[in-house]
Amino acid sequence: FARLPKPVFRPEDALDLTRQSLFLQEVGHSDIDYRLSGDIEGPIRIQCDRHQFGQALTNVLKNAAEAVEAEAARSSAPDYRGRIDVAIEAGPDSISVAVEDNGVGIAAQDFDRIFEAFTQIEDADDRAEGGTGLGLAICKKLALAHGGDITVKSTLGQGTIFTVFIPGATQMAEPATLARAS
Repeated sequence: FARLPKPVFRPEDALDLTRQSLFLQEVGHSDIDYRLSGDIEGPIRIQCDRHQFGQALTNVLKNAAEAVEAEAARSSAPDYRGRIDVAIEAGPDSISVAVEDNGVGIAAQDFDRIFEAFTQIEDADDRAEGGTGLGLAICKKLALAHGGDITVKSTLGQGTIFTVFIPGATQMAEPATLARAS
């Protein structure tokens, strides 16, 4: 697939970028319950390309929403409610953003293939919308371009967790917290 532009690294707030990506999905998929957890008290500073980091998160969140919608369409449980949990954690040398859904899940034998360009593992009937099969391949390229990676854990019929790792994070206290400390 096409080459991605070279990332332009600048200091960014990963928490703010995560909130923005999450908000875009909430607006488009109001029938899904979304939750943000983890290190959400203050900014989390990382060196990243704002657009590419946001694109990676948006792609993962969009896939989660599609998996949840597919499970809702095929679920026989009348009380099924789609859920997407986003957990952001700042470690001493990196951040991780985990996106967990209760959608259709992915078979273990497909874990390696899902990051290949033009690969779609779902049956056409399970997808809410058609796609090109580039979303996760792009996420992988973007994570690697930032010196990070993306991983997957999943169980068919129970859901999936994609975790994006990016090095070089520092969690900062809110300005009000800093003012009280002095």
